[in-house]
Amino acid sequence: MTEIKYSDADNFDFLGMLSRMRYINRWGLMRNTINENIAEHSLDVAFIAHALSVISNVYFNGNIDIEHVTMLAMYHDTSEIITGDLPTPIKYYAPDIKKAYKDVENVAIEKLLSELPEEMRDYYKNILHVENNSYEERRIVKAADKISALVKCMEEISMGNHDFDSAKETLENTIKKMEMEEVDFFMEHFLPAYNKTLDEQSKL
Repeated sequence: MTEIKYSDADNFDFLGMLSRMRYINRWGLMRNTINENIAEHSLDVAFIAHALSVISNVYFNGNIDIEHVTMLAMYHDTSEIITGDLPTPIKYYAPDIKKAYKDVENVAIEKLLSELPEEMRDYYKNILHVENNSYEERRIVKAADKISALVKCMEEISMGNHDFDSAKETLENTIKKMEMEEVDFFMEHFLPAYNKTLDEQSKL
């Protein structure tokens, strides 16, 4: 019989901390018609990253590990449980700020990993540290993150909130410059549905 390893600690805080993602709102410097938290955003990014991976494999001869990329997307903002969501204009205001924030993110990830039994940490380490993954996998997660943010901008503008006009334009340009075939396919064939009403989507 194989000996089962287990940790001596009685309980671990990792999953309990993940449950707090729903308390951390995004777009902190913007007037929001509907608040978006990082739990909602992460699920949306996971949906989009999964679709981009499938599109890559089906239409563009990709060799993406679809389930792995989906997990990367789902966990990509977990460090913000500890750091909070630093608004993009601040995060990228200067190289020193960007580097310092990255260092803080890594400390936060290591703190989260420490809240798991030691025997389980290797299963999560590369998922939480997105930079440990392949260039193509990281590109898909980044693209999905930008598309999810673009959808948020579209929703806010459709409700008359023009605080998001500039962000929408910036995101559209960023996504276009990625020059990813799977992203272009998504933008042409899937993005328009986000602007439709429920009746239009369900063709009632």
